[in-house]
Amino acid sequence: MATKKSSFWLTPKGLAALGLIAAASYFLLIEHRQHVWQFLPFLILLACPFMHLFMHGGHGGHGGHGDHGKHEDESDQDAYQRGLEEGRRENENRHHH
Repeated sequence: MATKKSSFWLTPKGLAALGLIAAASYFLLIEHRQHVWQFLPFLILLACPFMHLFMHGGHGGHGGHGDHGKHEDESDQDAYQRGLEEGRRENENRHHH
């Protein structure tokens, strides 16, 4: 049975990183409040790409968005193996033509 990889942020190193980020953010906001307010719109815009990068880990990326429920009885490993074989066949077809 395949085990799901846990998130980095839930490991001891990840929690320590979150603590350091929280502490640095707190002191930045307290000590440099006036400077932060003028850059707030840019920080909000900068949050968009970071959220896109970090939030996509939960659903396996962009592949197969229109393929929901097609192979429900198939395990993840079987689907992976089938996709790997299809990719190899496509790659062979490209090199032979």
